[in-house]
Amino acid sequence: MGIFSTFLLFIIGLIMIVKGGDWFVDAVIWFADKTGISYGIIGATIVSVATTLPELFVSTLSSKEGLTDMAVGNSLGSYICNIAFIVGICALIKPIHIKDNLFGIKGSMMFGYLGIFYYFASDGVISHLEGKILVALLLLFIFINVFELKKGNGKSKNTSREFPNKKDLIQNGIKFAVGTALIIISAHLLVDTGVEIANFLRIPKQVVSLTLLAIGTSLPELVTALSSTIKGKQNISVGNIVGANIFNMTLVMGASALVSDNGLIISQQTLALDIPMATIVALVFILIGTSTEKIGRLTGILLLALYGGYMTILF
Repeated sequence: MGIFSTFLLFIIGLIMIVKGGDWFVDAVIWFADKTGISYGIIGATIVSVATTLPELFVSTLSSKEGLTDMAVGNSLGSYICNIAFIVGICALIKPIHIKDNLFGIKGSMMFGYLGIFYYFASDGVISHLEGKILVALLLLFIFINVFELKKGNGKSKNTSREFPNKKDLIQNGIKFAVGTALIIISAHLLVDTGVEIANFLRIPKQVVSLTLLAIGTSLPELVTALSSTIKGKQNISVGNIVGANIFNMTLVMGASALVSDNGLIISQQTLALDIPMATIVALVFILIGTSTEKIGRLTGILLLALYGGYMTILF
């Protein structure tokens, strides 16, 4: 495939993922309004699962083929990108007001799982047993969301009392399914063409996994967050970022370790640079979000500056 065709497919992928994200968020907002489940819980569960599928697919496939450095780089790079780049951009567009009562707990869980991953990775490998533990940790996050919903904290004030008619149900069901499919398919199209572009430009594989691959598989989170911000449903984007990062550290990393014959091999760069950067941006996001209950434009600029500095070091 020529470089012109590759760039053309890359642009097509961008168009597909923008439209898919728009339909997906529309359907999620409708579902939240009809069921009374808060936007935060919807974002942390249903949206997070859907938008993390590209990371899960790419990382497990890479790990199974013996490219464990790409599997780790993709997942950890997405963790950093989700906070520093995506939250940063959304905060610049419109300050993010955090209305989730359990944001502090969920944010601490997101940070804690990163710490557990670092502890497991400190000896240079994530074993099969440690991979199983990481996957099992996801159950605690699911329990927190179920508990929040049962206690009534997850109820939305925007609930429509009218029973949805069949036409609306079918229409939004189609939007959700087609939107999800477009996000996932276009994300893979963007990753594949992006890697080809990177190879053409002779960018190192490790840098590709932490940058182009991570950004490519984080595009669903980016599009969902931007669409949610523009539509004024920012708790969907906050819940999605926290949930997606928890999924990255548990399900994605755990499954990648399990499908690899020798577990996940961790590089020195991961321990010395990537995890510390993830720690810094996570702390900024959690501490400011918890203390002020919002992520303002100045925080957005700080996060983007940190991401820019990280990209500069990598290249």
